[in-house]
Amino acid sequence: METFETSSVYETVSLGERLAGRFDIGALIALVGPLGSGKTAFVRGLAQGLGVLDEREVSSPTYVLVQEYAGRVPLYHVDLYRLVAPEAELADLGLDEMLADGVVVIEWADRAADALPLPLWRITIQPTGVTSRQFTLERIG
Repeated sequence: METFETSSVYETVSLGERLAGRFDIGALIALVGPLGSGKTAFVRGLAQGLGVLDEREVSSPTYVLVQEYAGRVPLYHVDLYRLVAPEAELADLGLDEMLADGVVVIEWADRAADALPLPLWRITIQPTGVTSRQFTLERIG
């Protein structure tokens, strides 16, 4: 388990970019944290690190459920916030196909934690101030 601290949105994006080098095709990243904790900002950095040319196109897929970003490694950005029965509905999203093709990062992953395939990387984000965050990274499975 590793812990990282950020003190601004810029540092959160930079952390995502730095950690991207650890992930390759087949990696599943489960993001856990309260509303406004910086999950999407972290994904912007992750996208940069995976070669997405314009990280500004990265936005929360709350309403569309899945966003795909083309880069050196394809990035699939999934959001489980609005699913009524996330564990049951997860299978319908095509997670296996996404993992076979790229890196998958899931916001609100704790809503379907028991249904996520292993191994995965869980990143827990805890706000520690107005713009500061603590990130805990752990490999599960």
